Amino acid sequence: MSPPVFFATIGMVLGTILGVFAMRYFAIVAQARAKITEDNAYRVIAEKAVAAQAETATALDTMSVTLADLRTRLAAVEKMLKDVG
Repeated sequence: MSPPVFFATIGMVLGTILGVFAMRYFAIVAQARAKITEDNAYRVIAEKAVAAQAETATALDTMSVTLADLRTRLAAVEKMLKDVG
């Protein structure tokens, strides 16, 4: 076997091995980047959910105050109707 063919064969084998490790490395890096992006997307969704929950709680408190006011008024109207009738 001549030296150029020998070195070409050895080079192809080593190149294949290095290529496999390089592809595996880049695949791991791509998975890590995808996971980071996914985590950030979940974080944004969670922040929006918390904001919506706070907004809903505020609206519920406002409705509770309004309902209490309506109950007070209704009690006054009922009392007035009982007094009249």
